[in-house]
Amino acid sequence: MTVIVLTNCPAGLRGFLTRWLLEISAGVFVGNPSARIRDVLWEEVQQYAGQGRALLAHTANNEQGFTFRTYDHAWHPTDHEGVTLIHRPDPNAPAPGQSRPSGWSRAAKRRRFGRS
Repeated sequence: MTVIVLTNCPAGLRGFLTRWLLEISAGVFVGNPSARIRDVLWEEVQQYAGQGRALLAHTANNEQGFTFRTYDHAWHPTDHEGVTLIHRPDPNAPAPGQSRPSGWSRAAKRRRFGRS
């Protein structure tokens, strides 16, 4: 089983994928192509995605039973003790080179010292 999810990709790419896979929802394609066809499709997706994002999930011979790949996505697959997980960046994290403000937050001050 192969699943490809496209976000903000050209309509031509979606049309190309419908030759091999079934589009079950807008930008979500499923099917059961061979590994060689799946890899060729993924290369085409990477080449023609433009400003869009793509995610490929397919069956594999591992503990999870599947694996996935991402293209131009903020979430990245990471290996954690043999299990592939998605690393989601923290939207509240400071940009590189910046630090978080130090001291007590207003909410913490209210809890500690009461409302005033």
